[in-house]
Amino acid sequence: MLDLNPSYWNDRYRSNEIGWDIGYPSPAITKYIDKLENPFARILIPGCGNAYEGEYIWEAGFDNLFLLDYAEKSKENFLRRVPDFPEEQFLIGDFFDLEGEFDLIIEQTFFCALIPKLRPEYAKKMHELLSQEGKLIGLLFNDPLNSDGPPFGGNALEYLGYFNPYFSKVKMTPCKNSIPPRAGRELFIQISK
Repeated sequence: MLDLNPSYWNDRYRSNEIGWDIGYPSPAITKYIDKLENPFARILIPGCGNAYEGEYIWEAGFDNLFLLDYAEKSKENFLRRVPDFPEEQFLIGDFFDLEGEFDLIIEQTFFCALIPKLRPEYAKKMHELLSQEGKLIGLLFNDPLNSDGPPFGGNALEYLGYFNPYFSKVKMTPCKNSIPPRAGRELFIQISK
């Protein structure tokens, strides 16, 4: 099994081996963001990569946006594109060490990049990080995918086993506006306490 540490991810960015990066924000997520009404919401995108969703959210006027990634290179890439974003709000570190409380957490190709044995811990950490009225939204693969390296796939039944112990509302529906290569292979999730 690969050691998915910061060096691994920085190397992937340096060599441009970033097949998950679509070069623009996911339509399923922008559609959700367009309906947000609270401009003061604290928003987190963990494992944000080049953070095209973050750029979209920032440009929509949400100032309490925090981005998190292992790879320093992803931060460099983002700040080059979005120079007015507060550098201190792009955090470099381990998701499982993060502290704070967020009203909205956006999942976009982070879950599938984690070693699958970390998935129960992911669900528990999401519960810790969400405010009482907070939501975890985003996309999860509904596809077996790889077993030897990211992206790792899965299915709704598996995912329910991780989230149900911590959350009272777990909604997973087939994504209707996936990008073409992922059409029919993604679930849109809305999860809350």
